[in-house]
Amino acid sequence: MFSKMLFSSFILLGLTSSALANIYITDPVASTVMTAGQSTSIAWQDTTDSPSLSEFGVSKFSVAVGNAISQTILQVIAENVDVSTTSTIEFTPDASIGGDSNQYFIRVESNSLKDANDTRYPALGFSAKFTIQGMTGSFNASVQAEIDGQSTAPIGGTTAAATSTSAHASSTTASKASSTSASGSVSAKNAVSTTDSSGALSQAVGNVKLWLTLVLSAVVGVVLV
Repeated sequence: MFSKMLFSSFILLGLTSSALANIYITDPVASTVMTAGQSTSIAWQDTTDSPSLSEFGVSKFSVAVGNAISQTILQVIAENVDVSTTSTIEFTPDASIGGDSNQYFIRVESNSLKDANDTRYPALGFSAKFTIQGMTGSFNASVQAEIDGQSTAPIGGTTAAATSTSAHASSTTASKASSTSASGSVSAKNAVSTTDSSGALSQAVGNVKLWLTLVLSAVVGVVLV
């Protein structure tokens, strides 16, 4: 059957799309399309990276979704597979664990080996994300939030690019804000300048009118005398 359990793990990023640690999962791959209720296989091989498969040892295989920081196990495939003595297992996707999606991946968790960067957590391996069709379930809000977290913590990716993108977006936004502020300041200065000029002109016109009034009064006075 299946188990919906949330596991949060801080792990080393910056890996290929279908490998973590030394376990390289060769099947499924990104183009794989599984069908719920139909038997399929998982295959892997060793790499030259440390630790070795014998060090990774007996492991738990699951179907999961999520991101590189946290994953939700939707279906436990097998709990005690010695990855150093076998290289493939068979399983049948459970239709009820979610909806049709290309966000599924295989999660491999060592039962004994700890993560080299944080021994509080087990060493983990992931396949590439693949598609399962013919599903009858759905993802709840918390699971969907983990899936959406791929944008900042992609499986088999790195958060550096996302951070850079965010920083770039912030810089761009800041630049736009600065440009807008600068433009606003210029407009304000122009407004003040225009107001000052209009005021000076109005005052000059007023002075001319007063001078003409005085001259006219003087002329009228002379004529009357």
